Amino acid sequence: MDINEIVRQAVEQVLAQMNAQGTAAAATNDLSPAGMAKYIDHTLLKADAPISKIQQICDEAKQYHFASVCVNTGNIKFVAEQLAGSGVTPCCVVGFPLGAMTTESKVFETMDAIRKGAKEVDMVINVGAIKSGNWQLVEDDIRAVCQAAKGNALVKVILENCLLTQDEKVKACLASKNAGADFVKTSTGFSTGGATVEDVKLMREAVGPTMGVKASGGVRNYEDAVNMIKAGANRLGTSNGVAIVKGEQGGHKCINCGRCKQQCPTGNTNIINNNY
Repeated sequence: MDINEIVRQAVEQVLAQMNAQGTAAAATNDLSPAGMAKYIDHTLLKADAPISKIQQICDEAKQYHFASVCVNTGNIKFVAEQLAGSGVTPCCVVGFPLGAMTTESKVFETMDAIRKGAKEVDMVINVGAIKSGNWQLVEDDIRAVCQAAKGNALVKVILENCLLTQDEKVKACLASKNAGADFVKTSTGFSTGGATVEDVKLMREAVGPTMGVKASGGVRNYEDAVNMIKAGANRLGTSNGVAIVKGEQGGHKCINCGRCKQQCPTGNTNIINNNY
């Protein structure tokens, strides 16, 4: 039986289970705002992020005891140095954000990042190979990164769910699990959509209780974080970690970034009580 047939049968079983009985959430303990800290990968992946902002998220991660700081590989050496001895894990993305480079490129980036101090690697899956139905390439690509990281760093596989069908999401989860990944992750946060509760439930059902599921993209506040964890996530990728552990609820709290003023088509924004 070839890999495509194995995956097809497994997908059918997962979807049938979900339709019949729903999805069991990952076991959770402390869901208080402060309890969220251990789930958070404090993240900054913007191309224009200056080193001062990278320093800031490292300081915040140490202050609030987040799980990790997640950055691009160009910043991982600095982050590893800043986090040394803190208990916060240096994490980086590989093949980001498209996942469309060669496997050899992803392997080199992984090994180089580990040499520079990375302890967790979030790699982007080859979405084009998924759309081509080339599941062997998808799995081999992941396996190569897992082997490069083995014994030195955890591997999370970013699926980019907003570009995938339900069937493809399940197949991608199974390919990641078969290849030896430690986590599956919803999104890069740089495509057409982010994490959803429904996707997290589907991913948890697909990979089972022992593999990690990371929700990333659009986790902006405490309410979002709790919903993702209840759905089955045991890691959260977000740039809003401080707001989450402070218990900020739904809605969009002004952080005085000025983006709304820049993007408003009518220029109809004003500052009131230090908020736009």
